[in-house]
Amino acid sequence: MAGALRDFTLDQAARISGASWLLVILTGIAAEFFIRLPLIVTGDAAATAENITANEGLFRIGIAADVIMLVFDLIATVSLYTLFRPVHRGLVLLATFSRLIMNAVLAASLVHLSLVPVVLGGGDPRSEAVQRTVQYFLDAHGSGYDIALVFFGLHCFILGGIIYRSGYVPKFLGLLLLGASLGYLIDSFAHVLLPAGNPLLAMTASALIGIAVLAELSLSLWLLAKGVAKRQVAA
Repeated sequence: MAGALRDFTLDQAARISGASWLLVILTGIAAEFFIRLPLIVTGDAAATAENITANEGLFRIGIAADVIMLVFDLIATVSLYTLFRPVHRGLVLLATFSRLIMNAVLAASLVHLSLVPVVLGGGDPRSEAVQRTVQYFLDAHGSGYDIALVFFGLHCFILGGIIYRSGYVPKFLGLLLLGASLGYLIDSFAHVLLPAGNPLLAMTASALIGIAVLAELSLSLWLLAKGVAKRQVAA
């Protein structure tokens, strides 16, 4: 593994990081906002169960997109470690482990999500017990997502500082990622600390996640299009 990492140049690692992170963004947004969210009716478990039952194939595609997102995220994590290891190995390791923990939590939350069509297929979607069970699994997935993003916020905070001092890419990209990290941390802790339905949750989510997406897109597109100086990664 170490020998394989040494075979990558910084430029190759940068472009792989950019491409894989971009695919993470696209598959993650598609799964959460364009596939799953339209099927979920907040506060109405019966309507949610009916929507998922009527669109089971689409719901399963959303889960598959999330799994693909995790695969690309692992590629992004390894390539980012390879790229920024020469800057500060200790901090890059901390950023890497934070992102790996995020992936582990997200993978566990997807198990809850995958059980939703199983429950609906094994019972009557009009049953209150089935609807409550489906809502429980959806809520469990949402809570897992919030916890996972705490670790991703930590990853972005450390990586933003590393990018700022690295000289590989423009400093403003590091500052954008630092802003994204605060957005993720504030939004995630708001969901953990505030009760469901609190109006502050919607306010923080819309503003802060917009900043985060802008930062991630900017960084991934820059790394993919521009790369960095072509020199070998230090051992």
